Amino acid sequence: MTDTRLIHRVGAGALEWLWAHRDGFRLEPDVDPEIGFLERFKPIGELALICKVLFREGVAGSRQAQLARQLLDHTWRETLDGGRMLVRGQRVEPFSPAPFEVYLPFKELGYSQPEIEHATVLNHRLDSWARFPVTPTRRLGLSAFQRRFGLTARPPEADLVATTWLAGTPEPWTVEGHTAYDITHTVFHLTDWGENPGGLPPDVADYLATWLPVWIDDWLDLERWDLLGELLVVDACLPRPTLDEAAWRGFAAAQQPDGAMPAVRTMPEGTPDAVFDVVYHPTLVAAFASLLATSRALSELAHSAS
Repeated sequence: MTDTRLIHRVGAGALEWLWAHRDGFRLEPDVDPEIGFLERFKPIGELALICKVLFREGVAGSRQAQLARQLLDHTWRETLDGGRMLVRGQRVEPFSPAPFEVYLPFKELGYSQPEIEHATVLNHRLDSWARFPVTPTRRLGLSAFQRRFGLTARPPEADLVATTWLAGTPEPWTVEGHTAYDITHTVFHLTDWGENPGGLPPDVADYLATWLPVWIDDWLDLERWDLLGELLVVDACLPRPTLDEAAWRGFAAAQQPDGAMPAVRTMPEGTPDAVFDVVYHPTLVAAFASLLATSRALSELAHSAS
């Protein structure tokens, strides 16, 4: 099993980079709605989700916990204008689930925007919500988010699991980049972002236990750090994680001295904003993988000592 200190250092460095580059979490209020005002919400929602995992797992040091809270406060107050930009986004695209997806982890961490909550409850009653065109895996995630918000999921999560690629346990050699991201997010939704490893159906857990190590080796060889990070998260979501030492050492070696994690092979070049847009996701994923893997490793050590 990998040294927990190495795993922890990856997450600590990632949070330092995210805080130093917090202004990269920006919106473009004047962009034409037809080309995606809501697209800039995605990084903020992902940041809030990872910070929620950090506080839930309780394995981060005081410095990391402080940075996570400061990042949340900054994006809520400065980027989202106290949630008012989410309200604006909902008005721009009334039936888009994006503002709700971003808002939920903030709500769970104590932030509040009543107008978004009202719009969520209203939209949930409409057929457009249940029929909004998304992939099966994202639909599963939306239903999980509805449950967490306190709404009745439409459709129920149990009705959606079988529609995902992973639930069919297809031929493992057919996995490629897009499919692999779909696999990882199916696991995230079924386990509530690592909180409940028992949420995986037994046949899916067995399939992943067999084939995930192979996929991890493949993407380590390809130096696809963003996807490798997500697969390391999946490993930490399993009932019996491997915490593969070779994968974690390769992943940690790819991290830059300032904590940034490149998406593929090496760091990109370009303006600060352009580099942020490429690097923020693998760096967030590095923090996520580190938090869950550290928590699982410590749990394994405690179990072994008892």
